[in-house]
Amino acid sequence: MSNQISTVNGQQFFQFETDFVDSLRCIPMQVRLKLDTCGVKLKLTHWHQLNQTERQVLTQMPCTTSKESKIYRDFLQNLLKEKTGSTAAELDIDPHPPWVDDTTIPNVVQQKAKESDIAITQEQWKGLTPVQRFALIKLSRPSHENKNFLPAAKEFGLIE
Repeated sequence: MSNQISTVNGQQFFQFETDFVDSLRCIPMQVRLKLDTCGVKLKLTHWHQLNQTERQVLTQMPCTTSKESKIYRDFLQNLLKEKTGSTAAELDIDPHPPWVDDTTIPNVVQQKAKESDIAITQEQWKGLTPVQRFALIKLSRPSHENKNFLPAAKEFGLIE
């Protein structure tokens, strides 16, 4: 697999995100993963209310354990309340998210791969990191701008 991570300002991002990571004008995958982990539905309009430093803090804060997840959620919601006067919607947290399961390729990913004329094998899926699987799942959803699915698949070594 190719080197899937680039470093900007000490933080690691996927190569397919490099067009916006300097400004953090879009929500990077690492933050999207944290949002799903802590159960916050952050809209891009919310993200744009935050300044560069606040966005950077959200990329750097840990959010892997249940304690870190609660701290992250509380920090983000307090920040939004301070900036906008309201908080973001909260979502149920999936106790068994599909990106953690390396044995099952989600249907949405299989369908997007098929539409893109590529095949992802079970062995390839198993070889991806959870954050790579998360990115492919997010990039496969119909509600998401999907232009980065093929670049991500290439970056992750799924296609030449």
